[in-house]
Amino acid sequence: MGIFTSGRSAAAVATGCAAAAVIGCAAPEQVAPSHGTLPDRIGNQRIEWHDCDTSPEDAVGRGLAAVGARCGEFQAPVDYARPFGPTVTIAVALRPASDPARRLGTLVVETGGPGPSREGVSMLVEGHEGGYPAAPELAQRYDLVALDPRFFGASSPLECGWPTGEYLAIAQGAPTDRAGFDRTVDVARDLAQRCAPHRELLPHASTRAVARDLDLLRTLLGQQRLSYLGWSWGSYLGAVYLQMFGDNVDRMVLDSALDPRAPGPDLTRATAPATAAALADWARWAADHDPELGLGTTQQAVLAEVDALAARIAERPPMVAGITLTADMVPGLLLTVDDTDESYTEFGALVRALSDASRGLVVDLPPSSVAKLAVYAETEVIPEFGFSATVANQCADRAARDVEAHYVDIEEHRAAEPLFGALARHLTPCAVWPTRPAEPATEIDTSAPALLVGAEGDPVAPIAGQRALREALSGSRSVTMTGVFRHGVYLFEPSRCVDTAVERYLLDGVLPAADILCRRE
Repeated sequence: MGIFTSGRSAAAVATGCAAAAVIGCAAPEQVAPSHGTLPDRIGNQRIEWHDCDTSPEDAVGRGLAAVGARCGEFQAPVDYARPFGPTVTIAVALRPASDPARRLGTLVVETGGPGPSREGVSMLVEGHEGGYPAAPELAQRYDLVALDPRFFGASSPLECGWPTGEYLAIAQGAPTDRAGFDRTVDVARDLAQRCAPHRELLPHASTRAVARDLDLLRTLLGQQRLSYLGWSWGSYLGAVYLQMFGDNVDRMVLDSALDPRAPGPDLTRATAPATAAALADWARWAADHDPELGLGTTQQAVLAEVDALAARIAERPPMVAGITLTADMVPGLLLTVDDTDESYTEFGALVRALSDASRGLVVDLPPSSVAKLAVYAETEVIPEFGFSATVANQCADRAARDVEAHYVDIEEHRAAEPLFGALARHLTPCAVWPTRPAEPATEIDTSAPALLVGAEGDPVAPIAGQRALREALSGSRSVTMTGVFRHGVYLFEPSRCVDTAVERYLLDGVLPAADILCRRE
């Protein structure tokens, strides 16, 4: 179903299963073809599995080792159209099914971002920070596999040396006038120029390239088919893989699914209404907690105070925790992605502090808010954030609009999207990027089955986009949580309704007969 259609040799299949002997893999009768003719150094390579705990500084590796995972690397072509050319190293983690007698196959876990995802293996085995649960039966029945996508984490990281604060100035900035917009253009040009030395790699940072890496991994593991569980950007990677290599998919779950037309330079363009709705839900909660917050006794009063504090900051930027707050920073500070009481309490403390600071009061921010503000002034490069690789992926997925089109777009939507419009429609370095995509984006249109999971009020993956993917995947079913304003549902939101649907599909292969609506329990 992809561009590359020739199969691999029997020797390569044997190599994959020899490597998989470490993880309890049964040799398939035949590995389905997915790539063109690859050189032996690629198609017949053997993954040498080793201890994941390789250094005291590698917390991810320690976590993987603690759950019994092994780590390895394989080589993939930088450009699959030139398979005999340069290669990129892809890091992978694998943890065998703890109940091999009932093993169902291999489940790829992609935690989204895009970003390093190998820790998704340990997340399914033991849960993750914040007390979220694991998926013990999936860990019993599946070999769990996760890779760091090309150019992220331990997979030949692409780092352009972007100062963190400089990147956030455009990624989390909402210019209020032409002069502010022009400053973002200058920053974007500087960032793009810093990536120019990597111009041979940049066109091959696309999600399509990652999907090909994933299918190469499938063959190296000796697997005829893969199952897949992905969140956020991982939902897009899964959809692209399903479109390109659908015959190689067993069961696929896509959580917090992105609109299949959105990933790229304009990923957030349509998110302002959903973001505003999420803020309004927090305002409802804040009104119920007025004795603690003092922001207003009704949802409307709280939202009015948010507008007022934004206006006060625009008129007289205050200093908070050593950072000068400006109007273009406010929308980015008002983003919410999680509607739990804990998250809303923390967010409420930040808004209360912003309100006080805008009135000239001295404020004492909680440590989490201080850290959030500090990154805006960070002049150092923080490689683990992977900003340049994230933008490279976006720029390689789709061509960007020109600079002026971004400004016109922002201005045309200021009235309808007064708080979040400029942020959602912000210009990215892709508008002035040194390269163009190597190929068009994938058009998602397949009847291959999949299960889509999401929250009705997701501010990052708006429900309209989730429905668009549901329509594009005509053989899919959806499980939607109503009245929930969060990004990430399965294993992030306690729900027997969601858990039952996901695990019945992954464990028993049974899709719901129809789309399902779940209420918060």
